Amino acid sequence: MSGSVSSTDTPVRLGHGLKVRHLTMMGLGSAIGAGLFLGTGVGIAKAGPAVLISYVIAGFVVVCVMRMLGEMGAALPASGSFSHYARIGIGEWAGFVMGWLYWFMLIMVLGAEITGASAIVNDWLPGVPQWVIALVFVTFFAVVNLAKVSNFGEFEFWFAALKVAAIIGFLAVGVLLVFGLLPDTDPVGFTNLLGEGGFMPNGFSGIAAGLLVVAFAFGGIEIVTIAAAESEDPERSIATAVRTVMWRISVFYIGAIGIMVLVLPWNDPELQDGPFVAVLERANIPYVSGLMELVVVIALLSAFNANVYGTSRMAFSLARRNDGPKPLAKLSRTGVPTNAVLLSVFFGFVSVLLNWLLPDDLLGILLNAVGAALLVIWVFIVIAHLRLRPRLEREGKLSVRMWLFPYLSYLTLALLAGFVVLMAFDEDARQQLISTAVLFLAILSLALFTSRRRARKAAVESTL
Repeated sequence: MSGSVSSTDTPVRLGHGLKVRHLTMMGLGSAIGAGLFLGTGVGIAKAGPAVLISYVIAGFVVVCVMRMLGEMGAALPASGSFSHYARIGIGEWAGFVMGWLYWFMLIMVLGAEITGASAIVNDWLPGVPQWVIALVFVTFFAVVNLAKVSNFGEFEFWFAALKVAAIIGFLAVGVLLVFGLLPDTDPVGFTNLLGEGGFMPNGFSGIAAGLLVVAFAFGGIEIVTIAAAESEDPERSIATAVRTVMWRISVFYIGAIGIMVLVLPWNDPELQDGPFVAVLERANIPYVSGLMELVVVIALLSAFNANVYGTSRMAFSLARRNDGPKPLAKLSRTGVPTNAVLLSVFFGFVSVLLNWLLPDDLLGILLNAVGAALLVIWVFIVIAHLRLRPRLEREGKLSVRMWLFPYLSYLTLALLAGFVVLMAFDEDARQQLISTAVLFLAILSLALFTSRRRARKAAVESTL
């Protein structure tokens, strides 16, 4: 007799302890991380003040993608989210590719976030090796993610709320600096915005190069629709969370970048090293720059926490659909996919090992490894939406609707294609594009192999 646990001990579905406020903060927590705090300075260096245009264009695309995802998520809430929608809207192979590509991308981001956070803490505690700090963080978040989902949601809510409050404080201090309303400061006006070569010092090519940097910064917001499957009222929760997250992300990102390019010259080297701290140091407020460093650490750890959640739920969903190893579908008594969480944590430990082997180079390597994966995922979301919308409308399931369908959907697809073209003509980005294409083809080959094996097995069973 097998040692399986009875159904009364082991749930057959994920827990349902997340509330709307948890989902909203999870979306913010995942998106406001390495991209905003560590990648902003790079975008400003490439485009100058015109990076604002890069953010507006990228932000528009992200808002449209999230609206489409929100429409499908509210109608068909599922732990696999866009992987599930690609599966039913495009084909089984698309669901497999989307799910594992997203999983791989977030695993790379996990490494970037834990590396960034541990590097800052290592500056505070130079006597403690960076890999030891990273190990402590990974172990702690393993415990958090193995707890029941309501506890995880509450923890992430307050974690993300701290950095949201900090960004609001940053915006307030920045406005006071711009108008010279703080002691020993003068109004900066548009001197930095229009000086040092003008608003577009590197021309349209700078805006294009900036686009390639800032598009990555918005990655992670998709986690809202993954988490909706564990909320108390998925349809209402996802509709509310998607609406709220979209405008908050837009305000926080574009507002923060606007303050940076107003307060400091775009070619100030301090902006690349740490844009938030560089701006706050101009305010002459005691300890404010140190406090901002703490916020950056909290932001990165919050994003790490949310992304461990996202990778584990995607792996769980794939396993449930026979697109992944069966053990990943195992649930604890509290409805947590234990093995899927442990797999994500394992790769967190791998990043700790890499911290020890090459601490100075790791962040750049991991950020580049993500490449164009996010763009591929967004393209699949748009295509799945275009295919599913007529069906969902016929079935009367639309509580959230994409604006100006299908025109804005096709415009979003065209802009995403434009991003790919830009990457093809940028030397650094071209390598990322090639790497992502190779990864995509590898996962696609695995998907086709899995599909054929499944078909052969079904054929054999039908003859018995």
